Amino acid sequence: MTRAARWSGWLYVLPALAMYAIFVLRPLGLTFQYSLYHWNGIGVARWAGLDNYLTVFTDGDLLKIIGNAFVLIIFFSFIPVGLGLLVASLVRRASGGPFGTVVRTILFLPQVIPLVAAGIAWSWLLSSNGVINQLLRAVGLGGWARAWLGEFDTALPSVGMIGAWVLLGLCTILLVTGMSKIDPALYEAARIDGAGPIREFLAVTLPSLRREIGVCLTVTVIAALASFDIVYIATAGGPGLQTTVPGLEIYRLAFAQRQVGLASALAIVLMVLVLVCVLPIQRLTRGDKA
Repeated sequence: MTRAARWSGWLYVLPALAMYAIFVLRPLGLTFQYSLYHWNGIGVARWAGLDNYLTVFTDGDLLKIIGNAFVLIIFFSFIPVGLGLLVASLVRRASGGPFGTVVRTILFLPQVIPLVAAGIAWSWLLSSNGVINQLLRAVGLGGWARAWLGEFDTALPSVGMIGAWVLLGLCTILLVTGMSKIDPALYEAARIDGAGPIREFLAVTLPSLRREIGVCLTVTVIAALASFDIVYIATAGGPGLQTTVPGLEIYRLAFAQRQVGLASALAIVLMVLVLVCVLPIQRLTRGDKA
């Protein structure tokens, strides 16, 4: 390849690189810069060094808030991926023709609904007089009725279940698509060897879906750690700090408490945590399909 051809290739990607630098790299650099100062966003900034980062890792409330995000990984990631594998397997076995299209459409509906609307709808369903509690009372389980989003023990799991509902459809559709690419001869060979449905799933389906599972885990882990919309609408972080997550706390610190430096430090820490969680997933699921 000649030097002129090589440079002409860079010219094609230059606009995209410029946009990435302006809207991603520059804000990231500024966020890191702000994290090294005590600043209220208006007045004169004072040098803080690593004090803001020290606060993030020593303040009990901030550590609890970060811990809440990791708890949400169970609901936002593990539950949708696990259930998605089960539902996708059932859809692959049972669906065909128009039925398959209808099932896929129903499963994908939560992705079409804006997260704000989903948060509002589930807030109504889980309120003290919501549909969930009315159904429990109707079947004689009134003792289980409670303000699901307002009690300390149930608020975070309830928010997590909302996220699981939203992300289940995405995971299922991705996994169904992956299953449609698996060579039917592999299943036929497994049946000839005497494999039942469970063994067939473990020996053929799971290894063949390594990359799809990696994509699902990556998307859902990022959604859990960077969650904001659903939490803000459903609980606003309450009761207390039970459902407060880093994204919501960054917003509060920067715009309500005017601690821009501390908010920036928490944002940088959150970005690092996302990378620490996502990069191993990408590495483990990057291999070739079976």
